[in-house]
Amino acid sequence: MKNIIVILVVVLTFTSCQSQEKKEVSRKQTTTKIQKTDAEWKKELTPEQYEVLRNKGTERAFTGEYYNHFEKGDYVCAACNNVIFHSNMKFHSDCGWPSFDQAIKGSVIYKEDNTFGMTRTEVMCAKCGGHLGHVFDDGPKETTGKRFCTNSVSIKFVPAKKS
Repeated sequence: MKNIIVILVVVLTFTSCQSQEKKEVSRKQTTTKIQKTDAEWKKELTPEQYEVLRNKGTERAFTGEYYNHFEKGDYVCAACNNVIFHSNMKFHSDCGWPSFDQAIKGSVIYKEDNTFGMTRTEVMCAKCGGHLGHVFDDGPKETTGKRFCTNSVSIKFVPAKKS
């Protein structure tokens, strides 16, 4: 009887370790991260895009291409084309940058930003790590209450297909 219990424990332990290992492998396969050198990014991005996306810069308020842009379509990361926002997530804000009340689930990552003596939440592309902007809690209360304050230079607009 003792031998049977020992064998069962060994088999169960081995089986559980194998299933955890399989889950980890499949999780890694579905996550596609883009990693490039600074030289590669500099080659692919404009100087303005590089400054914002890679150096966490900020474009001047009220100067960005998408500040007052309200066509139907998607906004993708300018560095890697990861879809970040749908146009129905965009709203008019007087902050000087394109504003969205939410990002597509899983498209961005968040990081605490304590630069310039402030505590803010930085928003970055989940695929390439590019800096997009910051998220604040002063967005439309009737939706999410969030305002994703986004640099125009960090995103590109892809119009909806006309049917």
